[in-house]
Amino acid sequence: MKDLEILDSSIRRVPDFPKKGILFYDVTGIFINPEAFKICIDRMVSLYRNKKIDGIAAVEARGFLLGAPLAERLELPLLLIRKKGKLPAETYTEKYALEYGTAEIEAHKSDIQRGKNYLVVDDLIATGGTLAAARSLIAQGGGTVSDFFGVVGLKEFDYENVLAPSCVTTLINYGGK
Repeated sequence: MKDLEILDSSIRRVPDFPKKGILFYDVTGIFINPEAFKICIDRMVSLYRNKKIDGIAAVEARGFLLGAPLAERLELPLLLIRKKGKLPAETYTEKYALEYGTAEIEAHKSDIQRGKNYLVVDDLIATGGTLAAARSLIAQGGGTVSDFFGVVGLKEFDYENVLAPSCVTTLINYGGK
């Protein structure tokens, strides 16, 4: 079985979650399949090993599971982007729309380094709202985002337009466009 087929077969399709009418692509199957998880991290390392990136910004929660091993293997700092109210020190906060509601994320002000370039990592990219909010948090601290990464991209939501001009990379895409 080829690498992308292994990843694809590890992703659960959950209908009507988190609400009726939404087909949820659950990447947690990748984490319980050591071969699929290794494929995913190896591909990420290959993609970003030679890019000018000063840090990895990982979005809670599954983005942490992808961003941490990537940051360790590339020997880069790991910036955690968390749901509102989870960080103890002074934070930047950003509200954004999801395809099924709204949410807020935060990052520690002291963790964002002015003038540094970040790769933002999450498990799945749909509308791009979460990642655009992450870019806004990083910009508030004087950093920049040149690249976004998601294991899965839902093309029908046109996230690349939302996240332009930054480069967006996904390993698997589902849906139109």
